[in-house]
Parts: sequence; structure tokens; C-alpha cells
Amino acid sequence: MEDLNKLAHGEEAAANMQTQADDESEDPESNTLHQPLLKSNQTLSSSPLAIVGAKVSHIESLDYEINENDLFKHDWRSRSKVEILQYIFLKWLLAFLVGLLTGLIATFINLAVENIAGYKLVAVFKCIEQKRYLMGFVYMAVANFLLSLVAALLCVCFAPTAAGPGIPEIKAYLNGVDTPNMFGATTLIVKIIGSIGAVSAGLDLGKEGPLVHIGSCIASLLGQGGPDNYRMKWRWLRYFNNDRDRRDLITCGSSAGVCAAFRSPVGGVLFALEEVATWWRSALLWRNFFSTAVVVVILRAFIEYCKSRKCGLFGKGGLILFDVSGVSVSYHVVDVIPVIVIGIIGGVLGSLYNHLLHKVLKVYNIINEKGKLHKLLLSLSVSIFTSICAYGLPFLAKCQPCDSSQLGEECPTTTRAGNFKQFNCPKGHYNDLATLLFTTNDDAVRHIFSINTPTEFHIFSLAIFFILYTVLGLITFGIAVPSGLFLPIILVGAAYGRMLGIAMGPYTKIDQGLYAVLGAASLMAGSMRMTVSLCVIFLELTNNLLLLPITMLVILIAKTVGDCFNPSIYDIILELKGLPFLDAHPEPWMRNITVGELADHKPAVVTLSGIESVDRIVEVLRSTTHNGFPVVDAGVVPPNVATELHGLVLRAHLILVLKKKWFLQERRRTEEWEVRQKFTSIDLAERGGKIEEVTVTKDEMKMFVDLHPLTNTTPYTVVESMSVAKAMVLFREVGLRHMLILPKYQAAGAYPVVGILTRQDLRAHNILSAFPQLEKFTGSKKGR
Repeated sequence: MEDLNKLAHGEEAAANMQTQADDESEDPESNTLHQPLLKSNQTLSSSPLAIVGAKVSHIESLDYEINENDLFKHDWRSRSKVEILQYIFLKWLLAFLVGLLTGLIATFINLAVENIAGYKLVAVFKCIEQKRYLMGFVYMAVANFLLSLVAALLCVCFAPTAAGPGIPEIKAYLNGVDTPNMFGATTLIVKIIGSIGAVSAGLDLGKEGPLVHIGSCIASLLGQGGPDNYRMKWRWLRYFNNDRDRRDLITCGSSAGVCAAFRSPVGGVLFALEEVATWWRSALLWRNFFSTAVVVVILRAFIEYCKSRKCGLFGKGGLILFDVSGVSVSYHVVDVIPVIVIGIIGGVLGSLYNHLLHKVLKVYNIINEKGKLHKLLLSLSVSIFTSICAYGLPFLAKCQPCDSSQLGEECPTTTRAGNFKQFNCPKGHYNDLATLLFTTNDDAVRHIFSINTPTEFHIFSLAIFFILYTVLGLITFGIAVPSGLFLPIILVGAAYGRMLGIAMGPYTKIDQGLYAVLGAASLMAGSMRMTVSLCVIFLELTNNLLLLPITMLVILIAKTVGDCFNPSIYDIILELKGLPFLDAHPEPWMRNITVGELADHKPAVVTLSGIESVDRIVEVLRSTTHNGFPVVDAGVVPPNVATELHGLVLRAHLILVLKKKWFLQERRRTEEWEVRQKFTSIDLAERGGKIEEVTVTKDEMKMFVDLHPLTNTTPYTVVESMSVAKAMVLFREVGLRHMLILPKYQAAGAYPVVGILTRQDLRAHNILSAFPQLEKFTGSKKGR
């Protein structure tokens, strides 16, 4: 964990390593590429540890690059038209299954949450109706405690990677970071049950983030043919036995998850494009849209079925979660001012929320390090505090008389449904704060978004609700249960939006419910920094196209203001977890450092010969942790002085060679049929084991291996004079794991490869550890 803490405090660690140099006063931004930037004997450092979910794991990079070795080329040439059609058909079939299963599981979660939370609230309201307030509190607190205990126990003991929303880890995976156990069957099951328990317990969290993770888990399991120990051996699935196609499937799963959470098909596709995906193309867009369309059909079918009262306490809901289409929207010049104010407030509060949440998560990391018991106690303490606040604070609100002009609404109500909860009030009166707190979070949003109800909520009650849910949102996210950020932020933003609507009063014709919608959108944009996808999600959520212009304006203002202070909440979490995510925008100072200078600060590159001895391969695998090795051939051009870079061979393939004992008695090139007799492209797609699992005899150590057929002959290479900024963009966009650095000057006797760059070498924090003098020129990292 010490390494992890160093990553979490990257800026502080780099600042402490600053040294005084003779040229310290020289501005690195003015340095030319023809001169070395800094003189330093330090080497590039990195940590292989990161937090995945709530578990510290050893992480590696993924191989999104196509490994064009001889076996791959032969397999590609030998594919018939039927096999190509099978591959295309299977892509669409898996996209369909991702949407189908995500829709079914989302429906199950909704039914379970509405019924469990519903029956709990019905029992509490019966106690309150009989004036047995203490008994009502005990029943509510115990039920919430037990539900939270189930969710926390599952996450702590069985699947730590199921804790949290899972979206930062999905972003990292699609960026090229392997997140162990993140998409397994156990994680999926715990995520489903844990989400039901945590949301039903009334904790200030949503099921939206977990649904994105659930959709991604389904996609990953389908692509690999099931759990690791029980994989299907279906011949067609061999096409998806690679990181590239699994990446596309997980992208479809994330889109389907957002669609299932918000019933927003187009918003789900745009969310994947804008927020989580690093790699995108038109064919992937179509499959994502197909998956979300399937989800919507499933949800719609079950909603129609539940209208016949066959789903217990599951509400009608409809396909539109928070419908505000029943009010006309007209704008005046004076309305521009509050809309701008909402955007500015959203940006300021969103960045402040990110800052405070960052501090809270640092404290939680320290607590979680102490062990499983402390994780459980933290989760249960938050549950008890939430129950106390939710039950006790409505007693502070003033009872309000029912408005006889409210047609079609029962007032007051003594059940879980309805907009006007009686709670502790006399007949003919209702408690507006109880209306917001004694319900599920989804219903709370519906209440606060309610239109044509200008006198329903008192500004004092909204202020209490705003403060409470801000505090609960900060302390709930980070405990060991599946949790999402979307709904807590929506509730907080809707509260201050409605308060501003009340304050505007007669000066505006915009309904208070629409102000609540704008407030929620502004805080979401200020915290998460989404724009297009967020706008479309809110449009599909509220079913009011007339809101589009002012929603766009609010979101753009909030994002711009938030970017002035800090990065988005998911970027902050990625940095805190230590996941080596490569941002789309390199730091400006990276243009004044060359990849050759980075290579100088790394240990000498380890290379292998085209025909290498077994003992040399074993020695290299045991003495290094590298996952790729350049393969060079000496003396290939007369007069036997030139050296050729043949390509790059992966560690997994070397271990596979040792396991299969594909050895030669003499140093020679193998024939194509010899390779195909021993290996298939499916063998090379499998993840290799560990060198410790391989046994090689003394006699075998003296034999040879022909690495040419297993070598990727077309690795991505850059010249040593290329700037780090340009290399980082190439590395990220193509989805590389290794990038070879070639010398600028090629001559007889010169070595064909200068070094090799990996993801860790291109991270700003690691570069600053080797060049500490740059720290004072970086400034604080803000959103872009």
C-alpha cells in the first residue's frame, strides 16, 4: 500500500524530489529538441499496484495491438467467406445478448428494490400512523442495517472489486489497463445482490453506476464463453479470444448499462463515446445502438406487464423516468439570468464536491487498509447515520395544509406512494420533507421534479434536504458496497435548482420543476464534466424537447466553470486508485522532451536473437518482468555487420514455447508446417502463465528456439527524436502496450533499437520523478 499511496500523492512526491541544478533558472518550455532537456541520473519509476474496486491488485496493460506474426497471417489468409460471415454474425448476436441480459437484470433489480424498500416503508408508515414513532425508527434502522450488512459482507468477503460504481475501472480497461477480477462471474453476482441491498437500505447512492458495471461484466463473460473455470469451448468463440474484440463488447455493455439505468438508449451510446471509450469507430456505434435498442424493448415490455399490478409494489414509472412534459416552456430575456446563475452554481458546487469527495476517499483508503472488519464497520456506521437523519429530520419541517387545487393527487397520503406524505402531521396536512426522505431515491427525484406544484415544498425543507444529501453523498461513496454517483448528484442539484425557482417566484414563468431539472443537469456537468451525453440523457429522462436549448446552455456553463478548478470526478478517482490512465491531452511540457531522453533514463533494453538458446530465454524471463522483448538478427546483410530488428515477441508466447517444449537440437530456421503443427492462433491468444510454473531440464537448456514465427513483425515504432507528447497520443489512440524506439541515424554496427516504451513510461507523474525540475512549471492539473 505504500507504493499506492505514493501514486495517490503524485504531485507531493515529485515536489519532494526536486533538486537544485545549475540550469534551474532556465525555462524548459523554451528548450529545443536538439538539446537534452535536463541532466539527471534518476530513472523512470512506476508502481504495478492499483485499487480495483476496493481491492489492491497487481495490474498490467492489455494487448489491443494486432500481433501480426506468421501464425496470425496464415490464419487470416485461410479464413473462408463463411468464417468471415460467422464472425460478423457473432458480433451482432453477442451485442443482442448483452442488451437482452442487461435489460432482464436491470428489470430484476428495479423490481427487487421497489418491493423490498416498498414493504419496509409500508411497515414504517403503519407505526407512524399509530403514533409509535420509536418503533417506526427501530424497524427502519434495523431493516436498513441488515440490508447494508448483506451488501457490505458480499463485497468485503467475496468480491471486493464489486464495491463502488465500477465506471473508473471500465474507463481504465477501455484505455488499455487490465483490471484483474473486474468482470468475473462472482463480481457480477455480488454487484447485482449488493446493489439491491444498498439501494433498498436507503443509502444515498444509485444503481446507475453499478448497472454500467453489470452490463460490462455480462459483455466480458459472453465474449470469453463464461467464467474462467467453466468456459464454453464453442468453436465460434475463438474469434473473440483477444483483447480487441472483448474491448468492443465491454463498450456495448457500458452503453446498455446506462440505457437500463436511465431508459435512455441514445444517451447510453453517447455516454460510452464521450465518457468511457478510448477507441471508437462507426461499426462499434451501430452495435452499441443495437444493444441499447434491445434494452429499451425489454424494459418497455416489463413496464407494460407491471401495469396490471402483477409486480408487487413496483410503480408504473413508464419508459420516461421523470416526465416533465406536462408543462409549457416559454422563455423571456429575464430568464437568461437565472439560467446562467444555475450553470455557474453548478460548476462551482460540482468542483467543490469533487474536491471534498477526494479528501473523503483519501481518509477512507486509510480506514480500509486496516482490514475487512474496519470496512464493514465503516459501511454500517454510514447506514445507521443515514437512518437517523432520514427518520429524524422530517420532525423539523413544518406541516403544510393540503392545497385543494391539486387535482388528481391524494393529500395527505399514509403509504409509500404519493406526493404529499402525512407523516406526523394532522389530518389535511402533509410533511414536505418526509415526502422527499421517506421514499426511494428514484421517487424522491420524481417528487422534486414535479411540475405545476409551486407551493408543495418549502424552501426551508429544501435547504435541509440539500445539506443532508450533500453530506450523505460525500460519506456514502467509497464504502464497501456497490454505489453510483449519478442519483446523489441529481438529488443535490435538483434541490438547489428548485430553491432558485422558488426565489425567482413571480419574476419567471419557468416552472419550479424545470428549475430542478436544470439544477440537476448543472451539478452533473460541474462534477462529471459530461456535455452531449448528459444533455441527451436529460432530454430522454424528462421527455421535454423544449428544455433542450436552456439545458445545453446550463451544461456548457457548468462544465466550463468546473474545468477552471479541477478534473472530473472520475479522473480524480482514477488518479487516487493509481490506475495508469492515459489522458487524451498530453501536458504542454511533454513537447520539449524526446522519447530518446526517456529511454536514457530507463534500464538498457533486453533483446533476444531470432534463434535463441533456451537458457537465455529462461534467464531473461526469470530476471525481468517485461512483457515484450525486441527480436534482432545479427549479420543479415553482407559483410555481416548490419543488425536487423525482426520485431517484438511477447512474454506469454515465450512461456508457451517453454511449456510446449518446442525446442531445436541445432540453431536453424523452422519451416512453416513445423510451427502450425505445434501451435495455433488460438494458443497464442491465451494469456500465458508464470515462468515459475515451467520446468526445463539441463539438457533442454542447451537447445534452441526459433522465435521468428512467433514474433510480431510489424510493431509500432518511433524515432528517438520524436516528442513525448506526440508519442503519447499515438500510444493512446492505437491502444498499444509496447512502443519501440529506433535510432535517428542508421549505420553499420549501430544497434537497431534504442529502447522500448510502455504505458507507465508516458505518465506525467513518472516522468516528473525522473525530471523533478519540471514540477514547478506544470501548475495544477485542471479539466480540459
